[in-house]
Order: sequence, then structure tokens, then C-alpha cells
Amino acid sequence: MKPIDVIKLRKQHLDRLANQTGAYGEAKTVDNMSNWLPRPRGVELKTLLATMADLGITIKGSSFDALSHPHIDEIDFTNKLNITEAFPELIFIEIKTANQDRVKSDFSGFFFALTESEILASEALGKQHVVALYNKKTEVIKMSSVGEIIGRSKSTTWQVSVQL
Repeated sequence: MKPIDVIKLRKQHLDRLANQTGAYGEAKTVDNMSNWLPRPRGVELKTLLATMADLGITIKGSSFDALSHPHIDEIDFTNKLNITEAFPELIFIEIKTANQDRVKSDFSGFFFALTESEILASEALGKQHVVALYNKKTEVIKMSSVGEIIGRSKSTTWQVSVQL
């Protein structure tokens, strides 16, 4: 093997590793969208989830990456009344990123996982839950839904995730 081949293989490995974290792609996607906000954290997330529970909707905080609303900057996520008023137009966004050459312009060839909590959030929120597919190489974003993605899937592999 030539030294340049080793370098290319290493770069491919690092690209895959960077894609596995997804955090960079999620942050870049949110930054590119004027009416998106990263998932609230701490007290803001707890207040949002508690307000939703009061409305009869229970999801995990990890089931979405960002929020969208026509007036996202005006929502006070520490104020239950403000959240309740904004809720009908609030969109919960799960972001999936790719950077492999095999991903085509229609996102065929894109391999990713949907977690149980993401699927349950999609069911609980209906049209208020979307999946943003983001190709880091082309910077193209395609909005979809869990149902559309499952309908397009060429294959599915079920897995169990564990934390020790």
C-alpha cells in the first residue's frame, strides 16, 4: 500500500467518525435557518416538556434537535403560558446529517438511525414533528417526516442500544 493510500483511508475514517457525532451538522443546519432554535436546555427544556405534558403530549427531550416557529425569538421557554400560546405553530425538528459521497441529491444512499423516542415523538406530535435531512457536502436540506422516511426505506435494521 502506498503512503497516500493510507492517508486517504485515514481521511475516510475521520469523515465517518465526524458524521457519527452529527453535532456539527446539526449546529450548522440550525445556523442556516432564520426561524430555527437549537433544542432548549436546562430549565427551558423542562418547562417546555412540562407545558406539553399539560397539553397531553409527552415526549423525551432527546427526541428532537431544534424548534421552528414564525416568531421563535419571541418565545420565552421559561414561561408556560407563552409556550402554550406559541405551541400550535411550534415545529419540532430532528436533524440527520450525512457527508458521504454515496448520498445522492434525492438523499438515496443516506444511512441513519431513528430512535424509539424520535418515532414516538413523531406519532405524538404529528405534523408538528419533521426530520431535516442535511447533506454536509452539498449543504442541501430536505424536509421530511418519519412516515415518509420509513415509506422510502430500502431496508431497515432493528437494533438495541445499551448504555453500561
